[in-house]
Amino acid sequence: MVPVDERFTQALQGGARAWRAALERYLKSCGITPAGWNAVAAVAGTVQALSQRQLAEQLGVDGATLVATIDRLVAGGLAERMPSPHDRRVKLVVLTAEGRALAAKVGEQAALLRRSIAARIDAARMAMASDVLEELQQILEGA
Repeated sequence: MVPVDERFTQALQGGARAWRAALERYLKSCGITPAGWNAVAAVAGTVQALSQRQLAEQLGVDGATLVATIDRLVAGGLAERMPSPHDRRVKLVVLTAEGRALAAKVGEQAALLRRSIAARIDAARMAMASDVLEELQQILEGA
């Protein structure tokens, strides 16, 4: 019999992997990579434009890695680099109309996927699992 702590971490990793794979299949059909989507979603979720450095920090990625991702988004017409009004050396990342439309479209599909999953799991169990995962996150971030 597998110990419950091992079963939990296996389920956590497997569930995360399955969620990512389902979302990646959809992203691929939209012509965007997961890294590109993470950047688009982060920019779409802010009120003020983020600098490349702020975006890298928010995503937890190296600045050089993010530059290549932004280059692809710009080439794909999804984002633009704009000079900061406060410091010409700083470039702000903003979504184009096409980028905003993609963010809305993928966001809607992710919501549909979440709702279809939630419809198949008891609401009380889903709430309990959410509580456990939130507690796990707090524990790990404090470790």
